[in-house]
Amino acid sequence: MKMNNNDILTRLRYALNLKDAEMVEIFGLGGIEIAKDDIQAILSKVKKDGHEVDEEEFQANDYKKKLDNNMLESFLNGLITFKRGASDSEKPVPMTMNDRNVNNILLKKVKIALTLTSEDMLDILSDTGTILSNSELSAVLRKEGHRNYKECGDRYARNFLKGLAMRYRD
Repeated sequence: MKMNNNDILTRLRYALNLKDAEMVEIFGLGGIEIAKDDIQAILSKVKKDGHEVDEEEFQANDYKKKLDNNMLESFLNGLITFKRGASDSEKPVPMTMNDRNVNNILLKKVKIALTLTSEDMLDILSDTGTILSNSELSAVLRKEGHRNYKECGDRYARNFLKGLAMRYRD
């Protein structure tokens, strides 16, 4: 199943054990003012027919409030500031997130926010049974348009977020 931005934010929040108040603060640091109610709507799945139902009856990727690329990128920028402090430079350079490069930008910005090395990222992926070479990771972290750039699939992003949860929640 294809991950959407809401799935990414939900998994990242779980992996880093972020509370609603911290999420509001992180969005604010990224330049978006958002209320706790909006955070909960972004993280809450829609139930079938609007009735109270069992967990498995939730719609697969249907959330109460859609998280667009701009909001996700703002959150990731805010996460960098939240984890590392304010930068000396004015603003982070926008990476123009689109539906094809969401996972690439996710990996780059989480790497920066958590001050991970490429070796750390490979270890996190290997913890989930995903083996990636250093050159493959390097291709995923390159700027879009570079001749060695490679698009990051959902499988790698999902396993990276799963590995983060294993590492930061244990």
